[in-house]
Amino acid sequence: MDTARYKAFLAAAEGGSFAAAAKEMDYTVSGVSQLVAALEKELGFPLFLRSRHGVTLSPNGDIILPLARQLLAEEKRIDEVSSDIRGLLTGSLNIAAYSSIATHWLPRVIGRFQKDYPQIKIHLMEGIRQEVTAWLDNGAADIGFLSYQEPMPYDWIPLSDDEMVAAVPPDHDLAPNGPYPLSRCQEETVIMPALGKDDDVLHLLKKNNLQPRIGYTTLENGAAISMVEEGLGICIMNRLITRKRVTSAVLLPLDPPASITLGIAVLPGNAASPAVRKFAHYAKEITKRLPGAE
Repeated sequence: MDTARYKAFLAAAEGGSFAAAAKEMDYTVSGVSQLVAALEKELGFPLFLRSRHGVTLSPNGDIILPLARQLLAEEKRIDEVSSDIRGLLTGSLNIAAYSSIATHWLPRVIGRFQKDYPQIKIHLMEGIRQEVTAWLDNGAADIGFLSYQEPMPYDWIPLSDDEMVAAVPPDHDLAPNGPYPLSRCQEETVIMPALGKDDDVLHLLKKNNLQPRIGYTTLENGAAISMVEEGLGICIMNRLITRKRVTSAVLLPLDPPASITLGIAVLPGNAASPAVRKFAHYAKEITKRLPGAE
């Protein structure tokens, strides 16, 4: 099977044009177009809807995309396993992670890993929990760093428990000592990151049978903290997010106390590549010595 056709298809789907795919693959635009056309002829249906602005997936292309990712992932795994047998680990590693983990833990892990395996190309993707799990599910990510929640369809490696805290304005009546009664989120304005769908916070509130009074939503926690500083409301988050951030917002422990477990998710069984397994080992050993992972 000529996987170059599938690589061109995937690159065009992700880049939105044959020109973007050509740049990614170091091909000519004509070369990419010919590869995709050959794949469409082989399959018997168009994979893209073409326009002056680029390409978008056809309905059939949507169906083929995850299968193409799986095919190329298996090809990459064969290459990595054979390289590992020869004693030379090569390939690429796509890492999906919470922004807090990507900011505070992974730079040290990646730095140490790359010293020993400089030939492995690393791509780091930051996202909220829904994005990290989606990247794992569709094969865009080889390994994920996120919080534990049931059901967990991946092999799970716990790294550290991280305390959940409430960020409140400096003039809040509970500042500076707290704790913050979680039930108060039903009475005062709550700022909710992850576009109002922060899985870790929503899971905590559901566990305590609480309906928060959400007044504002943001994408990133940083914007939420800035809004807290301006007195627009309170925000609940895990403490690692706030590490090294200079803020006038006051961080209070919750009542009742709560925490999340941060860790590593990899494909179950023996599906994880040698590069994934080695990186997970480095992450486990290094993060336990980092601040915020005690």
